[in-house]
Amino acid sequence: MCPPCRSCGPGRVDVTDPTVLVDVSDGVALLTLHRPDVRNAFGGGMGRELSDAFERCDADDAVRVVVVTGTPPAFCAGADLSSGGDTFGPRDPDSFSAAALSTPPWKVRKLVIAAVNGHAIGLGFTLTLQCDIRIMAADAKYGIVQVRRGVMGDGCSHWTLPRIAGISAAAEILLTGRVFDGHDMRDLGVCNRVLPNAEVLPAALELARDVADNAAPLSVAVSKRLLWDSWDRKLPEIERSESILHHHLMAHPDAREGVEAYLEHRPPRWQGSPSTQFPDWPA
Repeated sequence: MCPPCRSCGPGRVDVTDPTVLVDVSDGVALLTLHRPDVRNAFGGGMGRELSDAFERCDADDAVRVVVVTGTPPAFCAGADLSSGGDTFGPRDPDSFSAAALSTPPWKVRKLVIAAVNGHAIGLGFTLTLQCDIRIMAADAKYGIVQVRRGVMGDGCSHWTLPRIAGISAAAEILLTGRVFDGHDMRDLGVCNRVLPNAEVLPAALELARDVADNAAPLSVAVSKRLLWDSWDRKLPEIERSESILHHHLMAHPDAREGVEAYLEHRPPRWQGSPSTQFPDWPA
């Protein structure tokens, strides 16, 4: 959970000293958590700015993949502790949410990759669990340490973590408050890849550019939504939804373009728009 900050205000954030840097190039949006003086601790408006960046990436068809990273040497040190003992003090129950983000990465209709290039503690770590893929630095420190601060894990980690890594691994991370390294995260099933710190962001960007060039944006958007939905659906519901959504995609020109591009050994020219052609979702 984050301490009180200007991120809680309504509407899009317009700041002169952004805490999230946004760069879009060749279909890839790079979002960089940027409070280097406090190891990118979550505060100072970061929650609202990051949510706003995710909303804009979701709505912009020029963005096909999103990569989230931090200004070195950390990814995100967690809650800003500058308030001392009041950091986790009582909040207004009508406005407070432990989720911290109004628009989490799983709601973005693009692949979201966490390039965890340094320490990710507390909310900094639970943010990575909301992404689709995690590439982690081998020597960095990771943990949901809140039980050692008198509170508990946030960012919907009690929903994401057991589904990603299983109940046993989730219990070890959430209930002990211990700190782990990248190899531990791989062994516990939390991340997709572990690399030397300096190689994390280049690897994430290489994967992002490959997907941006070769995967149909509308197909990715639909598949991602169903993938995250699958956690709350039974097998017959998934089979029905896959069939309905296949009909939507097979009726789109991209279904022909993907096959023809493959057979002709050329890059695909996708037409699908996640922002305007996303299907009505099966109940």
